[in-house]
Amino acid sequence: MATDPKIADSPIREIQVEALVVMRIIKHSTTSFPTPATGCLVGMDIGSQLQITNSFPFPASNPENQQTNSNPADPYHQSDQVALSLAAPRAKSSATYAGEMIKYLREVNVDAQGVGWYMSCSMGNFVSQAFVENQAFYQRGQEEKTVALVFDVSRSSQGSLNLKAYRLSPSFMAAFKDSKFSTESIQKSKLRYQDIFIELPITIHNSHLLTSFLHQIPAAPPQKTALDFPASLAELHHDPNIASNPLAPNLESLDLSIDPFLEKTTDLMLESIEQHTTEQNNASYYQRSLAREQTKIKTWQEKRKNENLLRTQQKQPLLPEDEWQKLFKLPTEPSRLELMLVGRQVEQYARQVDGFNAVVSGKMFGVRGNLLPGEMA
Repeated sequence: MATDPKIADSPIREIQVEALVVMRIIKHSTTSFPTPATGCLVGMDIGSQLQITNSFPFPASNPENQQTNSNPADPYHQSDQVALSLAAPRAKSSATYAGEMIKYLREVNVDAQGVGWYMSCSMGNFVSQAFVENQAFYQRGQEEKTVALVFDVSRSSQGSLNLKAYRLSPSFMAAFKDSKFSTESIQKSKLRYQDIFIELPITIHNSHLLTSFLHQIPAAPPQKTALDFPASLAELHHDPNIASNPLAPNLESLDLSIDPFLEKTTDLMLESIEQHTTEQNNASYYQRSLAREQTKIKTWQEKRKNENLLRTQQKQPLLPEDEWQKLFKLPTEPSRLELMLVGRQVEQYARQVDGFNAVVSGKMFGVRGNLLPGEMA
């Protein structure tokens, strides 16, 4: 398989996660749902492979102690728990807590190297400025081998684990450190929304002791080596040989209803597209405001130049031609970072829609002959 050029530029090319870490992340994420769960990852790096062997959650933020998020004028004001949870990885209290936990892990001879952080999300909605700031906080050094694990609670509820590993690309980190997200700087660096993240492959690892235990779990041998074809739907539901066999046919495979996750993902994608349109309108408004101010400045400069020509003929002192800097104020260009993040989020939703739509389309084509009489399936 060809190597992704983005991964080739990264100091980390592979992520190995212990099964215990995955179970801890799942438990923490499901108990705190729908609020995002965040925590610290501990492990070690061996060459280009990053091994994650332990994890622990960050302490819950107390809104009463957050003076910046409190509103003394409104006694019923409550801080946003989602914002507090996403800000936990780069909070000073969380850094102090993580340092103490790593010190205790080192005392019991456990891998005590911070290798990143993890967070939970719903329906792939994780691309935000808070996520970028958290990963940039852990990835400050050029050769810093840290990673962010993203666990999708909603998609994993269907029975398949949805765990992704991301890093910020070197080109985006350079622009983020300089805070250069203007139109001119983006055009010079040729930075695109596809270049924000680098997705790394993940491998789930079990210890030899756990693998031996799984193979030695007692299980009764099947009574039948071959299953008979069910005569009715009732037999398909109540036959113990079929119900207990995960490879047996089931009615869920024949369900033609639209996947509810597909509908929800489509709605979220439409919301992101509207947000993208809003950001584009803001950029267009800036361009129009800048053009108006530049026209006023040009008119004023021409008028001042004509006045100075007249004063030169009359042998009078000239007026300063740079006075326009005090009279006119050019509008500040909005950062294009939010627009790039929204574009990356739309791409994330589009990938999910593509995955959901493949299953639904296959079922629809399978029953096309019965739904449309006169046409071949």
